[in-house]
Amino acid sequence: MNGKAEEMAPLKGLPLVLAGVVLALTNFMVVLDTTIANVSVPHIAGSLGISGSQGTWIITSYAVAEAVCVPLTGWLAGRFGAVRTFAFGMIGFGVFSTLCGLSTSLGMLVACRIGQGLCGGPLMPLSQTLLMRIFPPEQRAQAMGVWAMTTVVAPILGPILGGTISDNWSWHWIFFINIPVAGLCAFGAMRLLSKVETPTEKLRVDRIGLMLMLLWIGALQIMLDLGREHDWFNDGTIVMLGVIALIGFLVFLAWESTEAQPIVDLRVFRHRGFTVSVLSLSFAFGTFFASAVIIPQWLQTSMGYTATYAGYATAFTGVAAVIMSPIVAKMSTRIDPRALVCFGILWLGFTSLLRVHWNSQADFWSLALPQMLQGFGMPFFFIPLTTLALGSVEPRETASAAGVMAFLRTMAGAIGTSISTTAWDDGARVARSELVSKLNTDGTVNALVAQGFSLDQTRGIIAQLVDKEAFALATSHIFLLSAFVFAGAAMIIWLTPRPQRAIAPGAAH
Repeated sequence: MNGKAEEMAPLKGLPLVLAGVVLALTNFMVVLDTTIANVSVPHIAGSLGISGSQGTWIITSYAVAEAVCVPLTGWLAGRFGAVRTFAFGMIGFGVFSTLCGLSTSLGMLVACRIGQGLCGGPLMPLSQTLLMRIFPPEQRAQAMGVWAMTTVVAPILGPILGGTISDNWSWHWIFFINIPVAGLCAFGAMRLLSKVETPTEKLRVDRIGLMLMLLWIGALQIMLDLGREHDWFNDGTIVMLGVIALIGFLVFLAWESTEAQPIVDLRVFRHRGFTVSVLSLSFAFGTFFASAVIIPQWLQTSMGYTATYAGYATAFTGVAAVIMSPIVAKMSTRIDPRALVCFGILWLGFTSLLRVHWNSQADFWSLALPQMLQGFGMPFFFIPLTTLALGSVEPRETASAAGVMAFLRTMAGAIGTSISTTAWDDGARVARSELVSKLNTDGTVNALVAQGFSLDQTRGIIAQLVDKEAFALATSHIFLLSAFVFAGAAMIIWLTPRPQRAIAPGAAH
């Protein structure tokens, strides 16, 4: 293609509205899939005959695949065109969604989720890029506002939709519902956006950097997912994966630091503000995302909640976030963003402390209120942190920095989930052994037998009670640890200098 597409005027009238809807709907669907499976893990685990911890691989595999593909978005758009890449990604997302719904084993489902993540990874940044391309300058802020709203609303509806579908139909339909949306958006993109296709050229790709990135990330994630079941570093396979991940990471750093066109531009880390900001982001987001995975599992496996009501309880996080987002956006132009970020992350830590007092007798609103309060602090965390990170790099580095930021955020969510679910399960095991020694006594057994229970029934009652209380204690311990992580992430943000320039709408991706 030549450069004429660059000079073409934005779309107008009905085509502009329809194209905007297609792009916003695409972003909504991709973000929705990051949370829709969270409340469905127990259903999937039961259907496939796997443990709950293995069920979380369905979430982490999607997140890791998405993270790996994000840095490739710029190269894919430059090599094949933004619209073609977008349409192909949508088609692939629909195909792998179909295969996810048809999966009959954990291996097949994880493989298809990886394919889904690889196809979906470029869709969020491309949807934002194309929105900026089709709308005239005076309407871009409003267009980005609508786009941002889909990013906020999708995580609210994800747990509710996932729970309702899993309870009333089957978990397969949380993937099947993507098919008509993907088909509609792919068709709409090809018909409506072809006029604003971007120029293409034969760009080289950092193949060695890409292979090294796939190697160390894959080894690390498999190690984290399999570690608990293989007794961690007492198992040769886990040791080998750890060595591969470490050596691969070190070689990756060395290669990317000297490569002229790296797959991940590590040079942006020379800016202290960017480095500190993404470090704070990674710890805070990884901890936050892990809680979004653990809570629905606990509610369903120990508290007797259906997937639907677990979805209702967890979805309250997004309600306050929707209300506060525009307010925080205005505040970030007048108040030191470091203060806003520090407040937001400390607020997340405060809501974690509220959960430390959760127990097996907690009612619905005792569980839902901390979720709602957490949502109040989320915009204080995300919006100013983007300003801090991207405002610390040079203008020409904004796109690279945004890609690195998105990559690390997504990876942090996957790694945080793997570590937290392992710690949660191990904590429950320790708590169970302690509770058994206290409850499984002659006095307890005699008291239950005196009430008419048989010896076998008595043992069953004690075992059920111990399991329930053990996971409640493990959940409390996880949130206590989370509060400390949030506090640390909030404090280190003061090591970053105040940004020297404003960030234009759309720069985040």
